Amino acid sequence: MRVMLRAHLDTMAANEGIKSGALPTALQKLMDQIKPEAAYFGPSAGVRTCWMVFDMQDSSQMPPLLEDLFQQFNAEIEIAPVMDKEGLEKGLKALR
Repeated sequence: MRVMLRAHLDTMAANEGIKSGALPTALQKLMDQIKPEAAYFGPSAGVRTCWMVFDMQDSSQMPPLLEDLFQQFNAEIEIAPVMDKEGLEKGLKALR
């Protein structure tokens, strides 16, 4: 299932992660694991945030994928199912 990950990173923890090199390492490790079709980074709600869209095969993937963000960067994480235009069109056709 295509999902979107949104992670707000704690400012103090992210600052330390930038200084130590842990933040870029953790983000690269996550992207290597999930192979996102899209990844974006920027401020949201006043903190560093990343958004990644990827295919999650099973919800049991969440703990190993997300634990670094929780532990190292005190991240607040949301994962939500999403669809592209073709998925929306398919879903709307099914309503007829």
